[in-house]
Amino acid sequence: MLLAETLLLKALAIPLLAWIAWFDFTTQKIANRNVLLLLGLGAGSLLLLSLQAGSWWDMGLCAMAGLLLFVALFPFWALGKIGAGDVKLMAVVPFLIGGHDLILFSVLLLVFALGTAVVVKIPFMLPQGAFRLYVQYLDRKGVVPFGVPISLAAICTILFGIYETLVVATSSGILDQLN
Repeated sequence: MLLAETLLLKALAIPLLAWIAWFDFTTQKIANRNVLLLLGLGAGSLLLLSLQAGSWWDMGLCAMAGLLLFVALFPFWALGKIGAGDVKLMAVVPFLIGGHDLILFSVLLLVFALGTAVVVKIPFMLPQGAFRLYVQYLDRKGVVPFGVPISLAAICTILFGIYETLVVATSSGILDQLN
């Protein structure tokens, strides 16, 4: 039964991540309350998985990854190259996705970050309209809303994890036992 609650907590994080991406794109800010909500959802999900598995390895791995990301990105914030909300969001993401999906998240983050940088730096590739004007404004301002690719990569990783869990649960008969 803990599996269903874990999946529910992960699913609840998806709209919050979408909200963070939109809010960061429009205002270049990530609210602390949203990051704390994500931390609560992620830590709760990991706690349930740890209780089910009887091992705290994944929880410890995620805590170490979050701390490492925070420490590694903090100097970039101090130099003004990245926002404080982006640093905090990156530190919380390992709790959301779990230790086993960190590589997938890293690859997706690289792809989405490169895509975001290309769109912001070369806005003439976009169709005419308000979106293009706003992206040109971001380019003139010298800002890249990094919360957007972080959120997109986290959403895709969470969806993949949910799909993978459901496939394993279906093939092993766990879902049949719940009914």
